[in-house]
Amino acid sequence: MRRLLREWQWRQQRPALAALELLVLDVDGVLTDGGLWFDPAGQLQKRFDVRDGLGIRLLQQAGLNLAFLSGGKGGATEVRARQLGIAHCLVGIKDKPVALAQLQQQLGVTSATTAFLGDDLNDLAVRQQVRLLLAPVDAARPLRRQADAVLHQRGGHGAVRELAERILQARGEWQSLHRHGWRDRND
Repeated sequence: MRRLLREWQWRQQRPALAALELLVLDVDGVLTDGGLWFDPAGQLQKRFDVRDGLGIRLLQQAGLNLAFLSGGKGGATEVRARQLGIAHCLVGIKDKPVALAQLQQQLGVTSATTAFLGDDLNDLAVRQQVRLLLAPVDAARPLRRQADAVLHQRGGHGAVRELAERILQARGEWQSLHRHGWRDRND
């Protein structure tokens, strides 16, 4: 029953997904599984899903602006952002709504064309600034309940890739990729 409800939610959001100009991603619990690993020297290490990375690249090639917005720090996020060509990697952010508003103003994007994928209570704070508040299936219950739609995948395990495919499907761009594959155009 939950799966049917989730699919109904996604069908309702197709027009908003097609109109997106900015997708903002929380990091810990969305791009990662939320675990924090430290090496013997005390350096933070995080695990990122390679399929999420390709999903990000597909969205970039489709012309979508992407940003990372995280309260955490540690260096791994910045490295991943550079690898993926994410120009807006905002880390160590204490007030997500203020940082998001500044980013939207900088890019000339409105809340009507912005989506945010988050996983916990601190992500609820951006609700009024986005058209779509989205969550991985393992997000905190209060966020899942207030989200416009909930993904089937867990954070750090394909949630971003699933969202990328849904956005590209809503835009009518997925069928060609699905049929012919993808080549990095290095643009």
